[in-house]
Amino acid sequence: MSTDLVLYETAGRVATITLNDPDRRNPVSDPATIDALVGAIGRVQRDTDISVAVLTGAGTAFSSGGDVKAMRDRAGMFGGPPQHVAEGYMYGIQQIPLALYALDVPTIAAVNGPAMGAGCDLAFMCDMRIASTTALFGEVFVSLGLIAGDAGSWFLPRRVPWEVAAEMSFTGRPIGAEEGHRRGLCMKVVEPEALMDEARALANVIASKPPKTVRQAKRLLRAAVKMDLPSFLEAAAVNQAMCHHSEDHLEAVNAMLEKRQGVYSGR
Repeated sequence: MSTDLVLYETAGRVATITLNDPDRRNPVSDPATIDALVGAIGRVQRDTDISVAVLTGAGTAFSSGGDVKAMRDRAGMFGGPPQHVAEGYMYGIQQIPLALYALDVPTIAAVNGPAMGAGCDLAFMCDMRIASTTALFGEVFVSLGLIAGDAGSWFLPRRVPWEVAAEMSFTGRPIGAEEGHRRGLCMKVVEPEALMDEARALANVIASKPPKTVRQAKRLLRAAVKMDLPSFLEAAAVNQAMCHHSEDHLEAVNAMLEKRQGVYSGR
């Protein structure tokens, strides 16, 4: 059995990143896991043959988030004076949202079980979520006398309606998969054995599109959140002009007219 805390595999243009500490329910607060996860995200970013990434957890949990026993013992990133704790967040777990936010390929969280605290936030750092029937989304920080120190409060209201983000943040109540689907936390709920097939099916659809265009589309969605409309339209025009001059654009047009699947080179 592999001892790697984060597994990385590719199939075609799809990368799958798996948190691999199932005995501890895949926490993401220790330096080794953080470094491995940030490294895997960076590997996706650098590999132009990858068009989409799936993130999931090994075993029965997606991620338990922070190590509560370490919090109790004030050990590791949770130990020392306030300045030390703050630096532990900034140079530790906060590197994960920075890496995922900067990632130019779409991300799919395959939420295979409880996603609690920082694990819940990790799911919402991804662009899309597909959940197993056993999934739980728990923004539980307030129940521990904490706030989301890993950017959860930034991502959550950008993914779900404000009142849903507010209820999750202020009550700490975990939300099951079916309720989560009704309230917009995830795209789809499937049986546990079908989860990875569903996530990879969606990933394969994305991966079948012109790869550079997919990355451009992700960049524009990200930019739209912080740009005014005139600036955004200018950026969209520049990106569109680049698309019109690509080989993949001509291949896509010809494939549509000829009623066949396009074959794309990334040029």
